[in-house]
Amino acid sequence: MTSRYWPLYGLRITTPRLELRVPDGPLLDELADVAAGGVHEEGEMPFSYPWTDATPAQRGRATLQHVLGTVADWRPEKWTLSLAVLHEGTVVGRQDLAASDFAVTREAETGSWLGLPHQGQGIGTEMRAAVAHLAFEGLGARYLTSAAMTDNPRSLGVSRRLGYRPDGMTVAAVSGRARAQHRLRLDRDAWQAHRTVEAEVHGLAPCREMFGTAGNEPPG
Repeated sequence: MTSRYWPLYGLRITTPRLELRVPDGPLLDELADVAAGGVHEEGEMPFSYPWTDATPAQRGRATLQHVLGTVADWRPEKWTLSLAVLHEGTVVGRQDLAASDFAVTREAETGSWLGLPHQGQGIGTEMRAAVAHLAFEGLGARYLTSAAMTDNPRSLGVSRRLGYRPDGMTVAAVSGRARAQHRLRLDRDAWQAHRTVEAEVHGLAPCREMFGTAGNEPPG
């Protein structure tokens, strides 16, 4: 799908195994189906907002609402890029990149999930590496941040492999319980030192104004 009013539909990031893009209607239905099928084992809760504590239909609907909400709420000063992740043409998960006042701070935050059948294959690392390439190489980010529950070793492992460093702790209230989270930070030098995934960005030029970076050269 392309749109002269919403050029983000033409933005794509590709890696050897994956393609990441903003989902249109049919692709968004596929993404919702993946969420409905489950993204973590029962009894776990890796998210600070427990959107997966729901029926399959509710999880699918929440996914659809989230992505549509990112489109409706987008401003250059505050945006969330929500990308469907495709492996061999099949939607397997979602990768987000979000920022406030990015043109000033050059800092963005990542968040993601994978459908249960697609976990344990290195896809989580590859899709985070893809969006890191967009952030640093494409948009000129200085930092990426992330957070993970202290009992979420897979997410923490992805961060370590990509060069993130500890950035303190925080506590989130999740379903009435206090849950500790590790904060993590990746700077440009560490990203370059840990790059192992080849990635390419396509269709970024007409989107720059939407990210608030039009006319601003990425830092070297």
